[in-house]
Amino acid sequence: MPEISGTDVKNLTVACDAGMGSSVMLTSQLKRRLGRYGVTVTHAPIASIPADAQVVLCHEGLAERARSVAPHAVVVPFRLFMGDPAFAALEKAIKDGGTIAG
Repeated sequence: MPEISGTDVKNLTVACDAGMGSSVMLTSQLKRRLGRYGVTVTHAPIASIPADAQVVLCHEGLAERARSVAPHAVVVPFRLFMGDPAFAALEKAIKDGGTIAG
């Protein structure tokens, strides 16, 4: 299972498949929260995860697909689009240099 130090994260992709706009709102929120740490946050469909994505954030129902499309990246699944504990844990690891594992 891939892992990365939070201080090494420069590219994070929010991947989706539903097309309902929730992941776009999440991307916008994470750009504000993680941009101060030098992290570029992008949005992409599951099938088009960029090759430079170090961390992929996606709904737990899409995690296995994300891992198959981007085996090079750490996939961080979440349940809730707003306020999921995974977001705070991810930000803390990036801020403090903790390990992010997928």
